[in-house]
Amino acid sequence: MESPAKLSGTVQLGFSFEAAQGAQRRIWKVSELVGELRADLEREFSDLWVEGEICDLRSAASGHVYFTLKDNGGQLSAVMFRRQALLLRFRPENGLYVLLRGKLSLYEQRGQIQIVAEHLEPMGAGSLQLAFEQVKRRLQQEGLFDAERKKPLPAFPRSVGIITSPSGAVIRDFITVVNRRHGALVILLYPALVQGEAAADEVAKGIAYFNESREVDLIVIARGGGSLEDLAPFNTESMARAIAASDLPVVSAVGHETDFTIADFAADMRAPTPSAAAELITAAQHKVEEHLEQLTQRLDRTTRYLVMQARESFSRLSIEASFARIEDQLNRRQQRIDELCFRMEGAWRLLSQEKTHYLQSLASVILRNDAAQRIGLLHERLKNLSARMMRAQILMNQSWRATVDSLERQLTSLSPLAVLNRGYALVYDEAGAVLKSSVAVRPGQLLSTRLASGLIESRVTKTTPDQ
Repeated sequence: MESPAKLSGTVQLGFSFEAAQGAQRRIWKVSELVGELRADLEREFSDLWVEGEICDLRSAASGHVYFTLKDNGGQLSAVMFRRQALLLRFRPENGLYVLLRGKLSLYEQRGQIQIVAEHLEPMGAGSLQLAFEQVKRRLQQEGLFDAERKKPLPAFPRSVGIITSPSGAVIRDFITVVNRRHGALVILLYPALVQGEAAADEVAKGIAYFNESREVDLIVIARGGGSLEDLAPFNTESMARAIAASDLPVVSAVGHETDFTIADFAADMRAPTPSAAAELITAAQHKVEEHLEQLTQRLDRTTRYLVMQARESFSRLSIEASFARIEDQLNRRQQRIDELCFRMEGAWRLLSQEKTHYLQSLASVILRNDAAQRIGLLHERLKNLSARMMRAQILMNQSWRATVDSLERQLTSLSPLAVLNRGYALVYDEAGAVLKSSVAVRPGQLLSTRLASGLIESRVTKTTPDQ
């Protein structure tokens, strides 16, 4: 007979096998099984608080943040989607120990369990303090807080623009201090929120407005004291960059004396309080007014002392002697003035002559190198040469004409025709030879007689020999 334990086991095994053989098997698709597991996980672990160290941090272009949360015994993939990531007051970093609130889920494409983070906060330091340190360190590495880029405040500003709440005590205290120390200073208020999420944008718009309008010489950002949460808008990166981009000097007067903000580091000057900012921007004017007051008092004392001395001296002197001394001093002062005038006139004349000579030399150089002037000179020279050539041509023509006339007169005087004009005639024989004696002529010979005008032919009838 078998033992009960063995029998029981045999019966159980036989039942299971038969049940498995008879039951209909269910075949899952991977996506269906993964989806079922994901639904169970999200339903069972819908609100978890987990602490651990961030590692393998990656920020996607979509704005989602992926990281791994780990401790000494294990690790878990995590994701924070863009909408929740934008609400963080600090930037997650590798090695940062955080407290995470979220839900478990399953990433179907890899079949990987991950936790979807809804909220993150650093363990130890608060998120606002951590965000402050992160922004400060990042901007300091960029050189945004360097002293070299700080702009000096104008010593005697004519107008100042203040960005603050129009209803708070800050603006009243600021105006009170300015009126007491520098009543002529013009104050322009740009009303802005100084607390809440919209405060940083409104202050940045105020800075941009004053830079575009150019109605002020410097800008003051003012706010009263408060908690780190209240001062959060002044610890943003956008606020720091708006201050650094300002062409006008910016004074940060945010919080109490012990409060430090990112705006304080980015500004050209930090004031412990808004009232202290009013004192800083009017310091030079106030010092001048104090100095003038001191000088006025000294002048008043000195004047009274000199008047007293003058009265004593006047009481010891006669009126005539006093007037004589005054007249003598006036004459000597006038002589000195005349001497200085003469010297000044002489120096002025000498300087004027030097400058005139210098300008003339420059004008000569310019004229020598001026193409138009040189062309004009050459043109003038060409005109002179042309005129000389014309005169020489006329003179030459006149000389030639005189020579020709002289030769013509000589030729005329030597020409036989000139003799004929005086009543003489030339007689030619038949051969055309000039007859010079009647001996060469015989009766009946045909002769030709040339007169001054015309020719006569005649025949010889009789000849008479020369006596």
